[in-house]
Amino acid sequence: MRPPYVATTVGSFSLVFFAAFEALAVTTVMPDVSRELDGVHLYALSFAAPLASGIVGMVATGSWSDRRGPVPPLLMCAVLFSAGLLVCGLAPTMEVLVVGRILQGIGGGGVTVALYVVVAQVYPPRLQPAILAAFAAAWVLPSLFGPAIAALVAEQFGWQWVFLGTVGLVAVAVGLIAPALRELWAGRPPLPAGRMPLMPLAWATLAAVAVLALELLGDLGPGPLLGVTAGIVAFYAARHLLPRGTLRLGRGLPSVIATRGAIAAGFFCAEAHVPFVLQEQWGFSTTHAGYALALSGVAWAGASQAQSRLADRMNNATTLVVGSTILVVGTVITCLAVFLGLPAVSLIGGYGLASVGMGLAYPRLTVAMLTASPVSERGFNSSAISIADSLTAAFALSVAGVLFAAASHAHRFDVVFLLAVGFTALSLLCAVRSRSPEIG
Repeated sequence: MRPPYVATTVGSFSLVFFAAFEALAVTTVMPDVSRELDGVHLYALSFAAPLASGIVGMVATGSWSDRRGPVPPLLMCAVLFSAGLLVCGLAPTMEVLVVGRILQGIGGGGVTVALYVVVAQVYPPRLQPAILAAFAAAWVLPSLFGPAIAALVAEQFGWQWVFLGTVGLVAVAVGLIAPALRELWAGRPPLPAGRMPLMPLAWATLAAVAVLALELLGDLGPGPLLGVTAGIVAFYAARHLLPRGTLRLGRGLPSVIATRGAIAAGFFCAEAHVPFVLQEQWGFSTTHAGYALALSGVAWAGASQAQSRLADRMNNATTLVVGSTILVVGTVITCLAVFLGLPAVSLIGGYGLASVGMGLAYPRLTVAMLTASPVSERGFNSSAISIADSLTAAFALSVAGVLFAAASHAHRFDVVFLLAVGFTALSLLCAVRSRSPEIG
């Protein structure tokens, strides 16, 4: 936060914050959006879309940055992110909004990757841990305050401004880091020989398209068969983006990657539907549903701090098992609250407990991945754990959308939260399989 880095720090932090805000805060207003645009059948897809398309943005930006430096991909992804927000804010139908969310996902995923490269090239090694810690905080803060802010903006000005209000702020953030980007562009090294590898991008695109097609095809006549086919295609493509053995839960690192995917699938599948069910089943307002999500953010942040202080007492594998167990218990309580019509405090408490499990396990997964990765493979494995996170969460949301549409009105939330329980149970199995000497 001192010259010559202060403007770059503020601008970079802001870009990560805006990407996180749009990924997390819109959860509160999306029920209103889907009802107003007569698109409840696409509710889950509106969350799956940016997660799936974000994979394409991550892979493309990584390769592009290696070839040309981070400046062109960062600027292009910022434009795509802003374009996606404009499309969402001006969308006349839910279908158009989903298109905007796809653009937003490509841009947001790419911005994050490009900023990591900017950090490596602009900041000296002694300052890099500090700015990366700030990026982590930029993801925590929207989970604490974003839902309530989004709900307030939606009630005062309309849900459209939750999207439109961020566009100008993105431009300001890019302007703050523009001087650093000009210096990077002026001092860029000669282009490396050879062409940019296209196969990783092709596999990422195939996986994203297949995951999104899963829900769309599920609404057709032979939906189950088409949906299963799309799921198989998605996981076949994912095999080429993940460490060997991930899909069969190989011991050690492969199961660490699988754990990250499974807990993301279970938790974010539930999270996307918590404000919706609070409004539909318990009559919560948008603002009050936002408060419930903010409380879960506090629980997540507190548990994250606790696990960092327990690092010397609990090894990585034990922390993953404990966190996954708490996540399962919290998700089961949430599911029972929905299924049995228990008081809303039961659902909020169960969801808060699940957030504690995420706070314990989620940050330790990155530590476990880096611990088990040879130096020469840390880049690939860091990309893989992010891809597993986004891809499986998008997959779970697409399946949830199919189940939500197929179930009767009285049980449509029941099947969604049962699906979330299934994925969290899988995360516990993966966490147990992660025990190995190299994980610790």
